[in-house]
Amino acid sequence: MQKTILIVEDEKPIREMVAFALGRAGYDLVEAADVQEAYERLAEKQPDLILLDWMLPGASGIEFARRIKRDELTRDVPIVMLTARGEEEDKVSGLEAGADDYVTKPFSPRELMARIKAVLRRASPETESPVLDVAGLKLDQESYRVTAADEPIDIGPTEFRLLAFFMKHPDRVFTRAQLLDRVWGQNAYVEERTVDVHILRLRKVLAPSGYDGLIQTVRGVGYRLSPR
Repeated sequence: MQKTILIVEDEKPIREMVAFALGRAGYDLVEAADVQEAYERLAEKQPDLILLDWMLPGASGIEFARRIKRDELTRDVPIVMLTARGEEEDKVSGLEAGADDYVTKPFSPRELMARIKAVLRRASPETESPVLDVAGLKLDQESYRVTAADEPIDIGPTEFRLLAFFMKHPDRVFTRAQLLDRVWGQNAYVEERTVDVHILRLRKVLAPSGYDGLIQTVRGVGYRLSPR
């Protein structure tokens, strides 16, 4: 089924370049030059992904991202930020606002296509096996067991949920705020340092089997699981 992508970008040359590349790749395109127009396009049809510029007239892309992530109807639509702001603080702000990926201008159409495909794969409805397997570390979501080389690993409930979330999203960096939202839930009133405590516990239970190195710290941003 053809995927629909909403491009929210006020610079017409960039918007046209991106639209041309996406059109050639077989995507259905919807365009908006500002936040107000983007809301109108969303009301007409919900896209499969939003390409969102940070600096927009009237309201910023960051505020737009926060609003649609607070709306139950649009909160699951993935967002890829397009911006010239490449500083670490800007990347963290984009991720915390709900962006699923962050592409810094100038970018190549080839890089953008690869990022879009990766985000859409992660956002696809899961028809996967209940058993997650990363580099031989297995997590059974139905029997609530974690094994390494068929040897059981004793793991607490929070660490189990944290590991399951990471295994479903390999190689993707998450901020502490994102992990609190996705693993603990939006109504959980806990501090961000709680994430650090449970990351340490998760590494500790994985250490005897040699899998603690899967959980990596991305300095200044957050954490990821990387099988490499």
